[in-house]
Amino acid sequence: MKLLMKVWTTLWTIALSTLIVQQAAGASEQVGVRQVAAPSKDRGITLDVTVWYPARSGGKSVTLGENVFFAGTPAMRDAPISEGKFPLILLSHGAGLAGNAQALSWLAVPLAEQGFIVAAPTHPGNAGANRSAAETMKLWLRPGDISETLNAMEKETYFKEQLDYDEVGTLGLSMGGSTALAIAGARIDPKRLAGYCDTDALNASLCEWVRQSGVDLHAMDLRTAGRDNEDKRIRFAMAIDPAPVDVFDFKTFPRISIPVVLVNLGQPGKIPLTADSSEIAKAIPTATYSKIADASHYSMFAECKPGASEIAESEKVSDPICMDGGGRTRSQIHTQLINMVVAAFTHALKINR
Repeated sequence: MKLLMKVWTTLWTIALSTLIVQQAAGASEQVGVRQVAAPSKDRGITLDVTVWYPARSGGKSVTLGENVFFAGTPAMRDAPISEGKFPLILLSHGAGLAGNAQALSWLAVPLAEQGFIVAAPTHPGNAGANRSAAETMKLWLRPGDISETLNAMEKETYFKEQLDYDEVGTLGLSMGGSTALAIAGARIDPKRLAGYCDTDALNASLCEWVRQSGVDLHAMDLRTAGRDNEDKRIRFAMAIDPAPVDVFDFKTFPRISIPVVLVNLGQPGKIPLTADSSEIAKAIPTATYSKIADASHYSMFAECKPGASEIAESEKVSDPICMDGGGRTRSQIHTQLINMVVAAFTHALKINR
């Protein structure tokens, strides 16, 4: 997240959203995709939820998550769902360039291929033409988006026979990672959140955008920011480069009781300070921690199209959005991340099935 915010003001003018859905050749016939509506009491709106699922032949070929910089991922719109019972993964995206659900199709489609149903709300205000610093910084509302998504999935007749409601986990990347931690039981410290942008030490790019937007975190209504967002229906949480971790009340981490897997992208010293979860992993009794040393925070993006770096440079995007940690391609890093996520959720949700 720290690394993404400077990209926003340029990107939205040349790619109104990181989401483009279009006709796609060679779409995976094993994965279907549907849109689900999830009413949100907190936000007073209906959330748009993307659901990927194991599918039989049929549906309409589409590409998800494509824009001028990044390649999309194929799936089959409204394909018939496969027979069987499937665990549910509630997926939370980050802010900025990957600030909508379908930007994570590169990860969601392989998960559906491996026998999971994946449901991801688009958190309001995080990217695109409707981006809003004020809405983005209401971090305490994001876990509610995940819980409302679960509520909606429990009512969806399309998935009623195939969804295993007793096997539910959550997965988050960047700001979505901090959302996963909050769902697991960590609480935001309102004072830490209010002071997050008092200096640029924690997240210079994000805080520059917040200030340019005229948002004063101290003036925000933070009366409910420290509330308990734990959802006891969720049995497992995984967070990849969770950010910002600096706004949590650290003493709430030891209270987390469900299994948690934390992953950082990069070598020590190159992991963004606001995403470094090594100390958090020590505080959570049920947590395991690992790193992918030759990855970077940008490795959570989809694969770059040819010429994307040059386009970014011409548009004065200073961040190297197509650069990983060196040594391997983004495709190879994605393969490792997908394998890690599949293994973690298989162990947590399917091992006893």
